[in-house]
Amino acid sequence: MTATTTDHTPAGSSSLPAARGPLSAGLFATLSSPQQAPPDLAGAATADPYGEDLHLALYALYELHYRGFADVAEDREWDPALMPLRRALEDRFLDALRADVPAGRSVDDAIGELLVESTDHSDSVAHYLEHSGELWQIREYAALRSLYHLKEADPHAWVIPRLSGRAKAGMVAIEYDEFGAGRAENIHAQLFADLMTDLGLDTRYGHYLDVAPAPALAVVNMMTLFGLHRARRGALVGHFACVEVTSSPGSRRLAAAMRRTGAGPAAERFYAEHVEADAVHEQVVRREVIGGLLADEPHLESDIAFGADVTTYLEDRLSAHLLEAWRDGRSAFRQD
Repeated sequence: MTATTTDHTPAGSSSLPAARGPLSAGLFATLSSPQQAPPDLAGAATADPYGEDLHLALYALYELHYRGFADVAEDREWDPALMPLRRALEDRFLDALRADVPAGRSVDDAIGELLVESTDHSDSVAHYLEHSGELWQIREYAALRSLYHLKEADPHAWVIPRLSGRAKAGMVAIEYDEFGAGRAENIHAQLFADLMTDLGLDTRYGHYLDVAPAPALAVVNMMTLFGLHRARRGALVGHFACVEVTSSPGSRRLAAAMRRTGAGPAAERFYAEHVEADAVHEQVVRREVIGGLLADEPHLESDIAFGADVTTYLEDRLSAHLLEAWRDGRSAFRQD
């Protein structure tokens, strides 16, 4: 029997995307029919840890914990048959990150580097868009970033019950702002949807998944992986700190890019909002969230640094993909 959705599938859920290889094809067959066994774990153990197939499969498994898919039953979220595959994909991804990102750094070293904006802007997407980006490139950037921004702050909320004292209070204070401070129209995910409307993009949740290349999926998968695992709480805080510390200067450049290209008032507002808000958030996350967590659990220092460093590494990979395509006059979207 083919699995169908329940009557309670969240509004805005998208359908399963097109497969990109044997792992995602096998997974989608399993999600469509419970009688179909998941793909063999040996394939996950040998897959490209940054490749299209692995990251689409992992993204789809993680999406079951967000809004799910319109053509997948809701009770597949914690289907025991899917957990070994998810773990194998996570292990393959994490092993590669551990091999490629230096370990054992202090929080001061990891966060300190983020506080100094580089004078070399050759690998900065925000700088490129501010000074020479065309409107079609800004639209591509927004479409790919929608996979994160339309669920902005959601994976970070998972860490709240795993914190206490200063760390918890600081995290909740930041999340309160991210979720609109009690006003639905000011939820940052809604502000990004408004930006997309200005740019003439489709605002449906997950709409651009099929054109998102693996480097874009890896960024979202990383934060979801850290968010879902209590053992990765330090890494999630490090990731969150990296986002907040680097957001304000990047957002200032992107707001300027929106003005220069006439993208529209809502497009400019999204980034202008982040310039002010994230300058405050940076202080809270450094002093209260990180400071409080280290006071409570000092053994998590290397995990916090790892989370920040991994975020930089994956963002750099995505930036390289975007800039290589755009400087060649090509679309950065995944091509079938």
